[in-house]
Amino acid sequence: MRFTSEQTLDEGIAEREFTLGDIPGILWTPPAASSSAPVPLILMGQPGGFGMRRMYHRLAARARSVAALGFAAVAVELPGAGDRSPLPGAEQAHSDLTRAISAGERPTDDVIDRLILPLVDKAVPEWQITLDEVLGLPEIAERVGFSGGVIAIGTRLAAMDSRIAAAGLFAGSYVPRTTMEEARQVTIPLHVLLQWDDAGNDRQMALDLFDAFGSAEKTLYANMGGHTGVPPFAGDDAARFFARHLGGALG
Repeated sequence: MRFTSEQTLDEGIAEREFTLGDIPGILWTPPAASSSAPVPLILMGQPGGFGMRRMYHRLAARARSVAALGFAAVAVELPGAGDRSPLPGAEQAHSDLTRAISAGERPTDDVIDRLILPLVDKAVPEWQITLDEVLGLPEIAERVGFSGGVIAIGTRLAAMDSRIAAAGLFAGSYVPRTTMEEARQVTIPLHVLLQWDDAGNDRQMALDLFDAFGSAEKTLYANMGGHTGVPPFAGDDAARFFARHLGGALG
């Protein structure tokens, strides 16, 4: 892990860009973070295909919100996004998905698998490597949450990495059949956000996935409106969820 730049944002939040091999990322830490008082960490997922630079302002806003809880946050560029090499077959799979949705058809399992599984297969190990490095910093505590991004990535990471203590997931994309199976292995507390009228989301698939999660504590937080219509107060509920399970200013 090599830090390449550092700046101080409002409220004294340190923002450090880094590279981990060919993976770019950004780490934000609140001013109170120190080796004598390490802080919990939030892994901030992103939607696929946009790139971290395009998403920067939203990521920085989320980092400020979690810093107010006393948490650090980290984001990494997803495989195939930004300046990273495209994933083989992703463009064709995305075209096939868009064509099916535009025709009012349900995308086939094959299309969903071709679009999502290569991303999950590559992104989850990269998140684990990132977590190895960030947890090695003295100011970061071993209390970790996963927030947002591609739900299939969050599901697999929560199923296979015991360091993830709680997850806030956004049910805003199609999921492969294997994700349904992996969801049964997830037992950590979950807060799942669903936009009820999201035209690009299969609502029944989202409900089936929520039902499949094996967690004893799981909450489905549904709002009327489309993909970009998430109400501002939804973030407050997610903040309370993480504060309750990781400790923080609201906990």
